[in-house]
Amino acid sequence: MSSNNTMLRNAHFLGTKIRNLRKRNKLTMEDLSARCIKINAEFAPSVSYLSMIERGKRTPSKAMLEVIAKVFQKELAWFLDDAQDDDVIVPDRGNKGGISGMALEPGFLFSNEILEIAIPEMLSQTGTSGRQFAHLLIRAHQERNQNHFPDIERAAEEVGKKQMPLRLEELRAICKQLGLKVKWFDDLPDEVLAGLGVSSADRLRSFFTAPHTINLNRVLKSQPVRHKYDLAVYIGHMTLHAGDGVKSVMMTGKQQVDGLREVSHHMSQSSAVDAQDIMHAWRDFECSFFAAALLCPKVPFRRLLEQHAYEVNIGKYVDVSTSIVMRRMTAVSPYPHWHYFDAYPPGRLNAVYRGNGIPLPWGNMRMVQDPCQHWAVFRKIDSDMTNTSAQISLLDVGNESRIYCCESIKVQDLAGAGQVLCAGIDINPAIAAQGKDPALFAADIKKACGGSGGSAAIPESIKKELRSIAKILNIAWLERGIENKARVICPRSGACPRQPKCYQ
Repeated sequence: MSSNNTMLRNAHFLGTKIRNLRKRNKLTMEDLSARCIKINAEFAPSVSYLSMIERGKRTPSKAMLEVIAKVFQKELAWFLDDAQDDDVIVPDRGNKGGISGMALEPGFLFSNEILEIAIPEMLSQTGTSGRQFAHLLIRAHQERNQNHFPDIERAAEEVGKKQMPLRLEELRAICKQLGLKVKWFDDLPDEVLAGLGVSSADRLRSFFTAPHTINLNRVLKSQPVRHKYDLAVYIGHMTLHAGDGVKSVMMTGKQQVDGLREVSHHMSQSSAVDAQDIMHAWRDFECSFFAAALLCPKVPFRRLLEQHAYEVNIGKYVDVSTSIVMRRMTAVSPYPHWHYFDAYPPGRLNAVYRGNGIPLPWGNMRMVQDPCQHWAVFRKIDSDMTNTSAQISLLDVGNESRIYCCESIKVQDLAGAGQVLCAGIDINPAIAAQGKDPALFAADIKKACGGSGGSAAIPESIKKELRSIAKILNIAWLERGIENKARVICPRSGACPRQPKCYQ
């Protein structure tokens, strides 16, 4: 009997298994087809043929099934046996991940009217500015939605026509179509800076003058990647808000970190809440997200990430910064469990995203006195290394041990200040998607680290499983991180789980 006839006889749950595997790994049919093409274009299924396979209308050839099996790191026999276990044929609904909330009771105390009175009073008494509070709100909204803002994506795609890369002259042409004019500046008089809410010590990148003037620092002429980004931000402001001028100036360096020195035309230096602070902060976020979506449209950028296995240096192919590459990863990847940090020494956060719910290693509105120095971002801040580095980390979150992997790189901002960019994933959902127990993986890694001062090589049996997951996710730096020592980390060194503790 031919091998294909044998497959037909044993293929009762083949389509269901493929569909379930695809959904467990958060892949669309387009994603799976593209992964197959990358492995073997000759035998890769098209999207339409894959749809028929999943619906039981077609049975793939052995060569085609081998390609699909390689994507999911499964043996061919797994697809052809008659197993009817629920975890094989029933989709895992799971949860979306991201940050979690808590029920607030009694509910009447959390009515809109009470909150509108209580929140400004709370912020005033704690010395939290309206801008800082706005950043917390926006971050919670961003993380709850796991960086998915389809309306902004569509607006950017309509303007850029999903073209990638967009060259500087093409962005200038878009500005001209929108009626935007560019004006360059060097040193601005103190009275002009004061009107913008900026001191002479700040590094001002750009600002917008309603109704249609983009003011750019002449330094950007020598840095086309940053020049492109600033133009894209103001194209976003014109597209989304008709250039009404409700938009903060753009700063560079430590002055802007945490919103502590971020300014707007209406921002007060006191801790009193100004409604304009929240409006400005939201507009800034929208325009920034628009700019990244304009320069790296979702579908072509996802394909580029797939082609280069999520390497963070692919910005050179489309003339965008590493920061944009890392931030867009979290928005376009089919795997939703990402985090992203942008930090300045000694531990100030410029940006943070926690779509996988990872605890913060330090607060971004205040410095903490006992940060855990084993976080990859802290180790990179203190390092002279300029190349990227990958790290597997083990962190206790509540009553559960979670395994993370991140890639970090040290770069310089427009003012020449060093900063660390860090993008990472929570591996636990990927382990669970393969029918494995992440708690057992974490226990084995923790045991190995426990006898080595909190860091150790990953046991070979775990390495093998994690390498398989790295290939399924198609993330090259996850494979590199597996070969390095894993590290036990914690939110604060005062709660250090290491034995002996790091700071005794």
